[in-house]
Amino acid sequence: MCAPRFFTVEYSINPWMDPTRPVSTDRAVAEWTALKDTYERLGHRVETIDPAPGLPDMVFAANSGTVIDGRVLGARFRAPQRTAEADHYRTWFLDHGYRDVVMPQRVNEAEGDLTWTGDLLLAGTGFRTDPGAHAEAQEVLGVPVVSLHLVDPRYYHLDVALFVISEATPTTRAHIAYYPEAFSPGTQQALRRLYPDAILATAEDAACLGLNAVSDGHNVILPQEATHLAGELVTHGYTVHFVDITELRKSGGGPKCCTMELRG
Repeated sequence: MCAPRFFTVEYSINPWMDPTRPVSTDRAVAEWTALKDTYERLGHRVETIDPAPGLPDMVFAANSGTVIDGRVLGARFRAPQRTAEADHYRTWFLDHGYRDVVMPQRVNEAEGDLTWTGDLLLAGTGFRTDPGAHAEAQEVLGVPVVSLHLVDPRYYHLDVALFVISEATPTTRAHIAYYPEAFSPGTQQALRRLYPDAILATAEDAACLGLNAVSDGHNVILPQEATHLAGELVTHGYTVHFVDITELRKSGGGPKCCTMELRG
């Protein structure tokens, strides 16, 4: 995670961002701190990277690396405003003992568009990550990849349209939640085949970035407005923990955007 000490909205690279709206950096820091505290209260260890001035979106750590079994695939951003973030995270990995670090050749916004399910890497495209980056991810990370096509610009990354509630095991498939209308018709059919027991989010769930959630398989952290999705999760036996993302959402981010998961 990366504290949003320099958070602001001074440019627009997605439909959520409006530089004319007031933004409180202090409130963003408070929201981020509450999210970090929630992880630690639930027993998770949180590593942090120092934010850099002039990079207001560096708080969205998920976009800067994908880590599976200790292998790291870095990021290559589509928007020039975020390009410099990738090298800060690359340096962090090297400084913290990661040696298998590969920087992509194709535009690849990491966990923003790459979601590990425990047996498959779901890979989004349509607005940010190049389709060619999906094959590159398979080669670097050594896991099978399924491409998913996003069609609604509000849900410009896969991690604002879908999340993994519990990962696959040798005897069970992954359990996911997603908003069908964010995806092309063919992708919707593929998701139905792969995950027939998925939780389908409503338009209201999606509109508050309710799918930009983080789950450890038991506890699910999601925006406080996603009440319908929360009810579905509780019905399926999960414990929900609400967080406030009012300021962070002004840049199109939520709990997952702020969280890179270090697997292995």
